[in-house]
Amino acid sequence: MKSTAWPVYSPFAREHYGRGLEEGQAQGKAAGRAEGKAEGVAEGKAEEAGRLVLLLLETRGFELSDDIRARITACTDLDQLEGWATRAVTAQTVDDLFR
Repeated sequence: MKSTAWPVYSPFAREHYGRGLEEGQAQGKAAGRAEGKAEGVAEGKAEEAGRLVLLLLETRGFELSDDIRARITACTDLDQLEGWATRAVTAQTVDDLFR
């Protein structure tokens, strides 16, 4: 009775098993790099949007507590940050920003 456990020892099986393994690893690395790059771009955009919100509020003369600064800079949701930036232009108080 022959064993079916891998790795198979025939030259043909070794070649194709090894080639498939290398191709799978290369595809996994490429996917990981692409995902990391996309996450980095998204984080960069969120940081920029957060700085914009802070700049708008400071330019309008609002005093910002450390808690407000932390809340804005910790946010990574671009839609939320864009909404805050829009409201920062017309807000009468900092609390209006978060309503």
